Amino acid sequence: MAINSAICTSFKKELLEGKHDFNSSAGHTFKIALYTSSADLSAATTAYTATNEVVGTGYTAGGLTLTNVNPTSTGTTAYIDFADATWASATITAAGALIYNSTTDGGTGTTNAVAVISFGGDKTSTNGDFVIQFPTADAANAIVRLA
Repeated sequence: MAINSAICTSFKKELLEGKHDFNSSAGHTFKIALYTSSADLSAATTAYTATNEVVGTGYTAGGLTLTNVNPTSTGTTAYIDFADATWASATITAAGALIYNSTTDGGTGTTNAVAVISFGGDKTSTNGDFVIQFPTADAANAIVRLA
C-alpha cells in the first residue's frame, strides 16, 4: 500500500459541479483524517474511509475539523488554506492524511475527498502534540491551488 500526495481527481470534477464551498463563513465543513502506512491513498481516492485510519490516544475516528480560510487569488492563481491542525496530548503514528468535505448535502452526509498528504514516512507523537502545519497561504505554496 502507499500514500501519494495529490489533489484528488474526483475533487477537481466536483469543483466544476459546485459541490465544495470553502468560505470561512457559512461554507462547508472540511476535516482531516490521519492514516497508517498500510493505507492506500492517492489522486484516485474519492471519499473518506476508516480503513487503515490511525487509532490511538487523543485521536478520534474521522479526524479533526479544519478551520477554513477564505479563498483568495494572486495573479492568475486562486488558492485556499486551513489553520494548522493539532491533536493535543496524542499518542499516534501516521504516514499520511486525507482532507475531505464532511458537510451534509441535501440530507445525505458526504465524505468527498479533497487532497491526500503523504508525510514521507511514519510520524509519531507520544503523549504530545501531533501537528499538521499547512504551507504558506500564497499562490506558490497553498495546500490547494488552481493556476
